[in-house]
This record gives sequence, C-alpha cells and structure tokens, in this order.
Amino acid sequence: MAGKPHILIAGAGIGGLTAALALLQRGFDVDVYEQAPQLLEFGAGIQIAANGSRLLIALGLEPQMKRIAKEAAGKEVRIWNTGQTFKLFDLGEDSVRRFGAPYWFVHRGDLNAVLRDAVLAQKSDAIHTGSRCLGYTQNGSRVVMQIEGGRSAEGDCLIAADGVHSLFRQQMFDSAKSEFMGIIAWRGLIPMKSLSEDLQRPVGTNWVGPRGHVITYPVRSGELLNFVGFGERDDWRGESWNEKGSKEECAADFKGWHPYVHEMIAKTDQPYKWALIGRDPLQTWTKGPVALLGDSCHPTLPFLAQGAIMAIEDGVVLARCLDKFDDVETALQHYQMARVERATKIVIGSTEAGKRFHNPILADSAAAVGYMEREWAPEKVRLRYDWLFEYDATAIPI
Repeated sequence: MAGKPHILIAGAGIGGLTAALALLQRGFDVDVYEQAPQLLEFGAGIQIAANGSRLLIALGLEPQMKRIAKEAAGKEVRIWNTGQTFKLFDLGEDSVRRFGAPYWFVHRGDLNAVLRDAVLAQKSDAIHTGSRCLGYTQNGSRVVMQIEGGRSAEGDCLIAADGVHSLFRQQMFDSAKSEFMGIIAWRGLIPMKSLSEDLQRPVGTNWVGPRGHVITYPVRSGELLNFVGFGERDDWRGESWNEKGSKEECAADFKGWHPYVHEMIAKTDQPYKWALIGRDPLQTWTKGPVALLGDSCHPTLPFLAQGAIMAIEDGVVLARCLDKFDDVETALQHYQMARVERATKIVIGSTEAGKRFHNPILADSAAAVGYMEREWAPEKVRLRYDWLFEYDATAIPI
C-alpha cells in the first residue's frame, strides 16, 4: 500500500463495498464507515444482469454468488388482468452466449454479505459500523470526515456512497432535494413451494397494468419468490424500506388484477412499503478529493433493474481510475467522465420504462394485446436492453 492514497468510503451498501473490494484488491488502504450498528441482511431481491455479474466474477466472487443466486431462465411480460404472457427475452445459456455472463436473481442482503465478507478477507478491520458520517472538511490535500460522537477520519480521498439522501451531495453542491415520484412499492418474500406451479418457474415476470405493475422472480437459490408491486398514489410519503403494511392494503392497490397476483399477496410473509424517490441525475460528481457514487449521484427508478448494477459499475470504474492516475483529483475527474453519460441514460430510460409498464391503454382489453405486441416486439426489446448488458466496466476507456 506504500505510496497509494488512503481512501475513505461513507456507506457500506452495494456500491460502497464494491468500491472498497476493488480498491483493496489493487493494493489501496481503504476504510468504510457505515451508520448502521451492524451490517444486517436486509431488503429484498435484486436482479444482476450480465453487465453486473461479469464484474462480480472479475472480483473473484463467482463461487459465492453461485451459492446464493438463482440463474434466470428468462423474463416475460404478462397482462395485469388476463395473465396473457409475452416473452421479454431468453436468459440462462443465452445470456452467457450473447453477453458473456449470466443473469442472476439474488437477495440484496445475500449480496451485501458476500461483498462484506470479501472486503473483510482483504482487510479485517476495514468496515466501521455505528459510524454516522456528518460531512467533511479539507486540510490541505487531505480530507477529514466528521463522524457522529465527535470522531473523525482522515484520508487522501473520500467516496460518498451514502444513498439517495446523501449529506455529502448536499454539502458539495447544495443540490435540490429528492422528490417523491408518485409511486409506492410493496415488497415481500413468499415461500416458493406454497405457490401455484405456474408461479414457481425460474423466470422473472413483469405484470403490467394501467396504473401499476408487479415484478416477481426467485431468490435464495429458488427457495423464495421476490414480490414487488408498484402503484400510482399521491397520499403517502414514507421513505423507510421497512415500514410494515397489511396484505389488505396491498391487495386493495391491485383490485381487479389476476388471481395469481392476489395469491402472491396473500402468501407474502409480511408486506412492506416504501415511496419511490428520484431526482435529476447530476452531471458533476466530484469536488476536489471527494466523489459521489451510486444513488448519491444517480438515483433511478427500478424499472430497468439497473440501480444496484450501476453502483457496482461505479465502484469498479472508480478503482480503475484511482489505480491508473497518481493524482487523486485527476483520477476522480476521469471516473466522472467515464460514467456520467451512461448513468444519465439509464435514469432517463428507467423513467420511460415505468410509463410503458403503467400505460392507460392496458385498461382496454381489446387494445392491450396489440400494445403488448408492439412494445415488446423483439427488435424493440434488443434496442432497450442490449446496450445495458453489453457494457463492461472492466474494459471501458478511462
């Protein structure tokens, strides 16, 4: 580690831990500060397409990921009330053949645990829990991060991976606050064996409707089905990922939907709800020796299933830049230049996907089939997704 800058990272989520691991593997000294008192396996499912799985494999995590992930056989789209099914795309061997890496369904907590353990294997005291970061100051070329309780940490570079409500983003740019997007999400986990056989297939399914949609896919090696239901509402502003709701309230948001949707809601262990929060993506992510990463600079709606992967991509590109350029500020500028255009395109594309999933035309049974055939025609699907999956953060120019 001699001669390499000491890196401070605020936030031990997927992006912060990926950056830490990629930097530690390149010989940097890294310390990660996390406000939670311990790293719990919270959350629900996430999808890791080829552009994310190839990075986890490059980081040496393929054996661990194979133990926790369910490889997807394919993805499909279904009409909200009839259940009529349309193929989105094949996955499995097709993903490996076309994009060079698998498509995985995983539990967010399982992925966090894999990344945490890999970081600690590189440096056993790298993660400091119970450390709520409050801001930073600069001391010459050094950056000093303030931590609740009168503590501080000093390094050569600070990476703010502290999420959509980032304190560091506010300090750096005094940017506008995040906004409620008029959509709430319900999430829950369902024992797979409790469900009808049609719902147990190893596929990802998007149920699309006039004012909402539902996404399901298997996690925990296929033992559980991850359920996320999105509905348009303007009467709720909660921001916690762990606010409990009731099955009755969830079912009311999907009144008239297919019996399978209501079967899943009824068999969910405990439904939780949260508000979808968004903001315009920043075009400037760095200031001196400080840079933003993940949701702190490009929070996105989850409708392209790229939010977590974007943070993984950020972490890998950041590590490459800090490894290539001796000067920290130069490295961070190259990181920003390499990532801003793609991140902005994904944020915009995710918003457009939400409109496609919630189109009012789907309320008309006669028109719905034609709409599905047009919007999910194979050539349109390739245009919307291939550029996402082909991207390789280990090889893009920096």
